[in-house]
Amino acid sequence: MYPDEVTSKWPAPPWDDRDPIPEKDVANLIINFGPQHPAAHGVLRLVMELSGETVIRCDPHIGLLHRGTEKLIEYKTYLQALPYFDRLDYVSMMCNEQAFSLAIEKMLNIEIPERAKWIRVLMAEMTRCANHMVAVGCHALDVGAMTPFFWLFEEREKLFELSERVSGARMHAAYIRPGGVSQDLPLGYMDDVYDWVKRFSLRIDELEEMLTSNRIWKDRTVGIGVITDEEALNYGFSGVPLRGSGVKWDLRKVQPYDAYEQCDFDVPIGSNGDTYDRYLCRVEEMRQSLRICLQALNNMPEGEVKIDDNKIVPPKRGEMKDSMEALIHHFKLFTEGFQVPPGATYTAIEAPK
Repeated sequence: MYPDEVTSKWPAPPWDDRDPIPEKDVANLIINFGPQHPAAHGVLRLVMELSGETVIRCDPHIGLLHRGTEKLIEYKTYLQALPYFDRLDYVSMMCNEQAFSLAIEKMLNIEIPERAKWIRVLMAEMTRCANHMVAVGCHALDVGAMTPFFWLFEEREKLFELSERVSGARMHAAYIRPGGVSQDLPLGYMDDVYDWVKRFSLRIDELEEMLTSNRIWKDRTVGIGVITDEEALNYGFSGVPLRGSGVKWDLRKVQPYDAYEQCDFDVPIGSNGDTYDRYLCRVEEMRQSLRICLQALNNMPEGEVKIDDNKIVPPKRGEMKDSMEALIHHFKLFTEGFQVPPGATYTAIEAPK
């Protein structure tokens, strides 16, 4: 009979007499995203605390994103201030111009011509498509899908060419101005926009074939970044992040401006409030924007594109050759600008973001 190891004079040695390895505290990773980062679109600095791929905390430092626009335009006329709004959101250029122009027109109590309203709607929806192309394309590229990025940026380049034809500038157009738009659409422009709309609708189908049901894409987006409708409202969300959480709120529907009250379109909303729902909302919004573009092309009336008031908009070039009054208006408008009654106004549009 073997002796008990506890009471025996010669107990068996332990299998491993080394000290146990102390457990180490695993700290979260702290990284600086920006201000210069290969994956960042802009110069915002984010100090992020990560646990794996989950963002635990994020401290934003606005830094160079603050451009001092309010101070700069204190010394400018209202027309000179317009190009600053293109640069506030460089992927939603004409929508920013539209908001600024609507605010000025509200304070001046003027109504722009019907053709100018439809041109604004057309340009705003093309800008919305360009914005969503950047959002979806760059998101896909960051996840690892390179093809959608090139597809969408090719289509965005076509929009830049259309912008250049109508305004002379690819991005910062300064086309939508107080009192209407800077100039009428060039000959053949509407036909080319129609051709682009037809082709881009097919490109959206190809995009969805590649991403929407893709297993890898869904693994990286479904259930990620979930925001409930209550949280979205409490945080003051708007646009796609708000609608992606299931809140049906679109200013083009509830507070229509320009010619949107005559447009027929649907407002897509999400159900789960995750990244995948926001992607679906952006894709469907591009389809709805194409619907609005077709309505703008079909309902575009003839007529002027500026109000008939040379104290607000410059006179036509031909009038200045035989009218001293037109020449004086032109000179004073570009040297002194027009005057807006003192006061404050709040004007909101449904910006693409």
